[in-house]
Amino acid sequence: MSPSNRGAEDFERWGGAAAWSTGSELTPMQTLLWRSERHPVQSSTSTVVIDLDRAPDWERFVAATDWGTRLVRRLRQRVVDPVVPTAPPTWADDPTFDLAYHLRRERVADHDEMLSQAAQIALRPFDRSRPLWEGVLFEVGEEAAYVLKIHHALADPLGTVQLLSMLQSGKRGHTARKPLAEDVAAVGVDPVELAVSGLRADVAALPEVAATTLRNLGLAATRPQSAVASALRYGASVRRLVTHAAPPSPDLTPRTGRMWTFLTFDAPLEPLRAVARQGGGTLDDAAVALVLGGLGRYHARRDSPLLEIPVGVRVSLDRADDLGNRFAGALISGPLAIEDPVDRVAAVRGEILSLHTERALTVLDAAAPLMNRLPSFVGASALRSAAVPDAFVLTLPGPPRKRFMAGAEVRGMYVLGPLPGAALTACLVTVADTACLGVNVDASAVADLAGLEQCLAEEIAAFTTG
Repeated sequence: MSPSNRGAEDFERWGGAAAWSTGSELTPMQTLLWRSERHPVQSSTSTVVIDLDRAPDWERFVAATDWGTRLVRRLRQRVVDPVVPTAPPTWADDPTFDLAYHLRRERVADHDEMLSQAAQIALRPFDRSRPLWEGVLFEVGEEAAYVLKIHHALADPLGTVQLLSMLQSGKRGHTARKPLAEDVAAVGVDPVELAVSGLRADVAALPEVAATTLRNLGLAATRPQSAVASALRYGASVRRLVTHAAPPSPDLTPRTGRMWTFLTFDAPLEPLRAVARQGGGTLDDAAVALVLGGLGRYHARRDSPLLEIPVGVRVSLDRADDLGNRFAGALISGPLAIEDPVDRVAAVRGEILSLHTERALTVLDAAAPLMNRLPSFVGASALRSAAVPDAFVLTLPGPPRKRFMAGAEVRGMYVLGPLPGAALTACLVTVADTACLGVNVDASAVADLAGLEQCLAEEIAAFTTG
């Protein structure tokens, strides 16, 4: 791509970043996670590690970050809760925003020390009265890594990768003229007034709510058998989705959720896609199958053969081929005893396709508005009551071409998700022609961390070398 085309592409992406996440309120699911968070055991924090080919000039890096926080207004805003939960929390400009509080740099001896420091950063809770992100540039010899900790209320892992991809540049050189955010007067929000306005909205909506309730009751009265059958089917679907798909592994316990260890791996992307195609699945299915293969090796290493374990996955709500933009989380029985990667992908694909018949995939989204009106411990208890998988696996699309941060080339992007009761969370991010796998491990649940790392590396080699 020519320099002029790269520049035009950059401006288009930056324009999209300026319009990113402009809603004034948290969504019902964001509100539920925000109010129910019990850090770090029930954390809503993700961490992104970006490997860079060189240490960028610090002043240029600070200036670029300052520009990014001005372009994306959300990065300078904080969450304001109403004094009583009559309304969702809302975003408000932080009048005391200080970039130096959110961004700093440190020097470490090697990559392992950087990952250890990144895990400790992730384990520290946010100051919930400030914008919900923290960035550290770690200099490792002549190279560097940028570690970004971000709260789910600000962006989920997919939104975080999208935002970072939009803000990065397509060229190493400095761009003198960048798009700037429009000057907008600072918005202040009073928690008392927020609660009062929510109460007013509830009162105004009462007639419509009452009318809808009466219509639904009338329909149920005229067709009671149909209503009961529908409720029973929905209840059965909920029960299947919130109970274990397979027995949990005794080799992935106990789990305190307070000891995080970060692991990162690289793999060529095309061989993974090839295995996915041969198994009739998607890259998402291949990522799940890869992690299961590593866990299968780990259990064999410990003389603890298991046929399957519960695994948390994303299920598309739009289409059966997982290409839509609406997703829900669900549990599957992840096969450990299938040695061939292609056959394992096919088995995973079958498990995921079976979930598309479940009526209650969106049960948490449906229940979130009601739970948000109750004390926060109710939502926290509801989240804890659901069955927890041994592993969560997620695939995210990253930048499709070479990108730079303040003149340093992005060589890898690894998402380390939270551990809400699981033994590990694995996120595969596509960066150009590389698959970047980030794994957050509950070190209290894994007796042999070095062995698990080796098993995952061996499975990646099996996927990519045939």
